[in-house]
Amino acid sequence: MTQLHIGFLIYPGVTQLDVTAAYQVLSFPPNTETYLIGKTLQPIVSDEGLTLVPTVDFDNCPRLDVICIPGGGMGQVEVMKDKTTLEFLQRQSKTTKYITSVCSGSMILAAAGLLQGYKATCHWAFRDQLAMLGVEVIPERVVVDRDRITGAGVTSGIDFGLTLLGLLCGEEVAKSTQLMLEYHPQPPFNSGTPDTAEVETVKSLMQAGKPLIDAFMTQTQAMI
Repeated sequence: MTQLHIGFLIYPGVTQLDVTAAYQVLSFPPNTETYLIGKTLQPIVSDEGLTLVPTVDFDNCPRLDVICIPGGGMGQVEVMKDKTTLEFLQRQSKTTKYITSVCSGSMILAAAGLLQGYKATCHWAFRDQLAMLGVEVIPERVVVDRDRITGAGVTSGIDFGLTLLGLLCGEEVAKSTQLMLEYHPQPPFNSGTPDTAEVETVKSLMQAGKPLIDAFMTQTQAMI
């Protein structure tokens, strides 16, 4: 089987599950080689406090078949205006087979000019900001539009990874991976989306997340 090179961008304040859910899925087949790509090789602390260590930096990153951009907290705002990172993504996009994201990572792709003219998704709290950047936002768990594949919020990284794996390695490999992971979600509460959660739950979360949402909105407005 052809060896596939899959890279995940990581940066200070990244949401670790945006990275690790899809990483777990895509690392299963023996013909996939996965990388954690940092601007440098210095350890990176996620927004939950978990330390991640890049395996390759921008200058030494190989040609990738897939590049995946995870979302993050306040650190993502800095990435969206970091010229070095955006130029790295633009260079990789010229040769990758699939350009992808999980959660609000789609906003980084849009900041690099790599999602305009495509359908995409992101975490439900940031759909308006993504649309402001010229992206046709589709409120689905995973959206595939030609060579762009995007996942919605955080845990969608598993669904995203399985979808991508089916495209890269075939449906049977994806099914075997799902079985190996015993991915058969049965959440204890029906509050996984703002449409199913109780109104007070949504209001409380929106209030707690207001500083981050405001920061994303400010950066979005600065870009348009």
